[in-house]
Amino acid sequence: MTLSTKTIPSPVGALTLVASAKGLVAILWENDSPDRVKLDEATGDAGHPVLIAAETQLREYFAGTRTRFDLPLDFRGTEFQKSVWAELLAIPFGETRSYGEIAAKLGRPKASRAVGAANGRNPISIVAPCHRVIGSTGKLTGFAGGLDAKEYLLALERRAG
Repeated sequence: MTLSTKTIPSPVGALTLVASAKGLVAILWENDSPDRVKLDEATGDAGHPVLIAAETQLREYFAGTRTRFDLPLDFRGTEFQKSVWAELLAIPFGETRSYGEIAAKLGRPKASRAVGAANGRNPISIVAPCHRVIGSTGKLTGFAGGLDAKEYLLALERRAG
């Protein structure tokens, strides 16, 4: 299945949006590793309706006027990864959770490292808010977009919330 892509500017750098016929597949960072998110063949199609909706909603988010995304999502990963990504979607705007808290919610309290690994492979950054996951001490930890971008997103949500 061919995927459609569109690259947009944002306050955290260029973001490449990727969509399938089912929904948004990925939001890739400017310096994203090609190994972090495995994708099928993609072509530019700026007119894809999911890409247009995603761009509009991301602009609203960065402007501080959107606190919740309403997009069809097409997550691609293992069942465990998908369960972690579903938990990301449940973290309220402006709040954070630790890897351990997510592991406990999944009924696997000792799986915080596995949650961290799944979080790191979250293909739909920002919309599935992996930036809201922090270390157990409250410290910001790894983020595909870089720690500066993670801090920016958290600060944006504190201001808008």
